[in-house]
Parts: sequence; structure tokens; C-alpha cells
Amino acid sequence: MVQFFDSDGLRLAFIDVAPHGRDRGEPILLIHGFASNHRVNWVNPRWVETLTHDGRRVIAFDNRGHGASDKPTDPAAYHSALMAADAARLLDHLGIERADVMGYSMGARIAAFLALADPQRVRRLILGGLGDRLVEGVGLPLGIADAMAAPSLDALTDPMQRMFRAFADQTQSDRVALAACIRGSRQTLSEAEAARIACPTLVAVGARDAVAGDPHRLAAILPRGEALEIPGRDHNLAVGDKVHKAGVLEFLERNGASAD
Repeated sequence: MVQFFDSDGLRLAFIDVAPHGRDRGEPILLIHGFASNHRVNWVNPRWVETLTHDGRRVIAFDNRGHGASDKPTDPAAYHSALMAADAARLLDHLGIERADVMGYSMGARIAAFLALADPQRVRRLILGGLGDRLVEGVGLPLGIADAMAAPSLDALTDPMQRMFRAFADQTQSDRVALAACIRGSRQTLSEAEAARIACPTLVAVGARDAVAGDPHRLAAILPRGEALEIPGRDHNLAVGDKVHKAGVLEFLERNGASAD
């Protein structure tokens, strides 16, 4: 099922899955988080299955530096605006003028940059695993890049460094590329920029997430933002939670007419 497209000279991997049964005509683009890939973030937790069974065409890709996509090692290649442009080029490649966009963690940051840069392209926006860290802070701590270069997991004591290094090892990621990604994708939006994202936006964060920041504060900044707190879940376990899935489907359904 994996295909490839060219994004400004990089070969990036993606999947394009048709809806089951009735096609709503509402394609959705999924953008995964740091050290993950389309399969780990979206296929294995059954997001692709959930969304296609809800009548949606699902497109998901491996961000540069991740999965089966090309992996530059220059931090400058990982600016959030460049990664958002990858997403836009994939939609261009598929001839999709407008889509719902859902991202998780780093993928949510990329999705927000896309919605700001190309508002006509994003019908509805779902920011998972990212609260007010979109407008405060600069993404994941730089120490995560150091963790990628550590000789082993045992050499690390910081809990967050250990969590991301263990995840990178689990996904068999290119740790040199991931370190460059951490160093290069350290951009935020200002509150004024976030306030220009006018499409309906769901901010979905686990109640025990120590990475994302406050979802309620970010939702209050966004003109049509709303928060979904996922009970009892941390940054990793919130991804495939049933409350998360049910909340996203309900949000998409409820905002169908108003997003047109």
C-alpha cells in the first residue's frame, strides 16, 4: 500500500486508503509525531480503520526523517514550515484541494503551520498531543536530540529523554536524522498567528500528558477551538484511546456543515 511522492527533491512515503462503504467526500490527512511513522501512529492504533469505516478517505505519510521517507541530516531541513509544505505537496500530488487535517504532537505543530499558511486547504483541524506549547516553548526539549546520540538507553536518566530514546529504538528510527529534526523544528506560532486559524479546531490532549501543554488555553486562543481532555492518558497512550477516537468522530460530524 505504500507509495512515494517527490517533495522538493525528497522522496516521501505515504498511504492512500479508500473509505469503506459510503464515501463522505471528506478526505483526511494524518500527520504523525516525532520518532514515529504513519504505521505506528495511525495504522497500528486503528485510526485508519476507524476513519475509513466512517466513510473517509485517509491519507497518511512518513514525515521527512522518519519511516520510509528520505532522511536529511541538516537541521535546517526540518523547519516546521518546510514540513508543512510536504503535507501540502502530498495533497497536490493527489489532486486534493481541501482536506481535514489531523496531527499528533510534532504532527499537530506541522498541521497548525499548514492551516496558517494555506487556510483554504484545511477544512477542519485536529491537534492531538499539543496544547499551548504551540504558542509557548519551542517544541520538545533539546535534550531529546542528545538522547538520540547517547550510546544506549542505559546511559540516560532523565525520564523524558529515556521515553523518546526508547520510542526511537522501538520504531528502529534513524537517530541522526531525529536529532537533526529536534534541532531544526523548534518553531512556535505567536498567539496572534494562532488566532488567525479560523477553521473548526479540536485540541485533544491526555489528562496526564506532561509534554503537550494546556489544551484549554490553546482552544481559547483559536477562534473556533475546543478542547478534548482524554482521561487518564499520558502523551503516548492518548494516541489510540477510545475517548480520543470518539471525540474526533463527533467533532467531524458536528462541524460538517459549518466547515463548508
